[in-house]
Amino acid sequence: MIHVSNIRTFRLVREQDESGVSGTGVVAEGVEFTGGAVVITWFSHFPAFNVYPGGMKTVEGLHGHHGKTRVVWDNPTKEPNSNGK
Repeated sequence: MIHVSNIRTFRLVREQDESGVSGTGVVAEGVEFTGGAVVITWFSHFPAFNVYPGGMKTVEGLHGHHGKTRVVWDNPTKEPNSNGK
């Protein structure tokens, strides 16, 4: 049996939009699954979702823009998942 109590949700909050596509403020929401994989859905003129098997390290590496976008956990008291940060 799989234990799924460690699912965490979050928002991506962008202070500065380098690409001109996503805008600023809350630009996406996502979920980090128990095994560490992440799925994000974007709020933009081009709605999309992305899957990141590499977890939060991959998400932050691709979308963090050197601190201009931050992850805000909706349930920060849960422990990070196996591939998460």
